[in-house]
Amino acid sequence: MPETPLRGSPGTNLLVAAASFVVVVAGLQAAASLIQPFLIALFIAVVNVPLMNWLQGKSIPRSLAVLITILVAASLVGVLVLVIGQSVNQFARVAPTYRDPLLEIARQALEMSTQFGFQAEDLESIVIPSFNLMGSVVGNTLRALGALLSNAFLVLLLVVFVLFEASGFGAKLEEAFGGRSDHLVQLRRMTVQVQNYIVIKAATSAATGLFIGVWVWLCGLEAPHLWGVLAFAFNFIPTLGSIFAAVPAVLLSLIQPDLGLVNAVAIAGGYLAVNVVFGNFVEPTFMGRRLGLSTLVVFISLVFWGWVWGPIGMLFSVPLTMVVKIALENTHEFRWVAVMLGAHSQISSK
Repeated sequence: MPETPLRGSPGTNLLVAAASFVVVVAGLQAAASLIQPFLIALFIAVVNVPLMNWLQGKSIPRSLAVLITILVAASLVGVLVLVIGQSVNQFARVAPTYRDPLLEIARQALEMSTQFGFQAEDLESIVIPSFNLMGSVVGNTLRALGALLSNAFLVLLLVVFVLFEASGFGAKLEEAFGGRSDHLVQLRRMTVQVQNYIVIKAATSAATGLFIGVWVWLCGLEAPHLWGVLAFAFNFIPTLGSIFAAVPAVLLSLIQPDLGLVNAVAIAGGYLAVNVVFGNFVEPTFMGRRLGLSTLVVFISLVFWGWVWGPIGMLFSVPLTMVVKIALENTHEFRWVAVMLGAHSQISSK
């Protein structure tokens, strides 16, 4: 008589799943120094894969196409290292000189608020820590990016191996699963969707950073490439990211000696216009409305990945969550989870 497999109760299965989740999260935290460079390398490689495919489509030999793509990827890494390194140095130089004037503005705002019946002590316990939190978020993000990209050789080496593997990975899958396997079709569809999302998001983020950098330079704000880098990095975080990028620049424009209120308003208007245009028109046009996430999911993923991997986790929180959502959309068992992760507008528009 064949033995029947033992099946635990739903409560037991839930506890096992929760324990497994805790173990995985602990492993991600412990291996952060190893995973983060690989994550950045994978991101850069995915952005450059369309170029490699396009070159191979033009009858360029595979080895030459990979070499050209590697040179382009190396140029991107070099530019990132140069710009972020300069941004970190500039931020470290100007941050101490701006802290006291910012706190003075906060104190003046607190004094004015007492005229409207607010308690100064209560507001002070909120406003001043908020200034410190905003500065620490921006500073820690730049320092984390600089620390990772300072090891640019490792990142570039990983990019080279990923691109070489990607050039022949499709043939491996066809040989392993067969050209018409349902699993292979789903994997191809998921891969294309993830690649399109990352490429479009990286392109729109780069355009956002470029426009912001040029705009604040025209308005006379110091260290324009610093604000361009921050706009590029935080654009990967919907809604909250634009606030993190805009608030420090606007506040510093208020206390820069050669700038006035008009310049600060112009800078704030530039941030608002760029984020409205790219966030509501450009990205939805290229990505489609269905590639959105619920605002609550964005916030939870921001907190979770920030707790797991720090500032780098915050920057990659939404792309990582979007990859999970796309993967779940291409399954029958867990498609309902992808629907729950999506924005409400995606459901109401159907």
